[in-house]
Amino acid sequence: MPGPSVRRVITGHNAGGLAVVQTDEVARGARFTLIWTTEGFPVDNTDPRDGGEREVGITIPGGTVFRVGEIGPGARSPMHRTNSVDYGIVLEGELDMELDGGDRVHLKAGDVVVQRGTNHAWINDSHQPARMAWILLDAEPVRIGDRVLEPTM
Repeated sequence: MPGPSVRRVITGHNAGGLAVVQTDEVARGARFTLIWTTEGFPVDNTDPRDGGEREVGITIPGGTVFRVGEIGPGARSPMHRTNSVDYGIVLEGELDMELDGGDRVHLKAGDVVVQRGTNHAWINDSHQPARMAWILLDAEPVRIGDRVLEPTM
């Protein structure tokens, strides 16, 4: 399934220090559409590279990843955990978030989830696609006592 088309408007500065639009395009990914990434903190806002074209896995060590994805009707993601704090925003449609502890939460457009290294799955039991935006920030692995909860993706 192709990722959703998303208009990316990226700003920057010209040689005189004035704000300008550097990119204004419709982007589309294979499954998810990568919008932007960063490496390191604090972020270098003068980096000339297009953060939407950086090679990236699910997360970037010491960085951030912003992507938009669509979960089709009847689809279910695998249960997964990342070493990141994830801000998930439901843009369109409805879906459920299921946690490995048994909790299941129904989400609608406008709802926001903050994933803190938790093992979770996304389930769309509706007849319409659900579109979400995710912003992932690199984080330390979750430690519970002496146990480290390893990422699955």
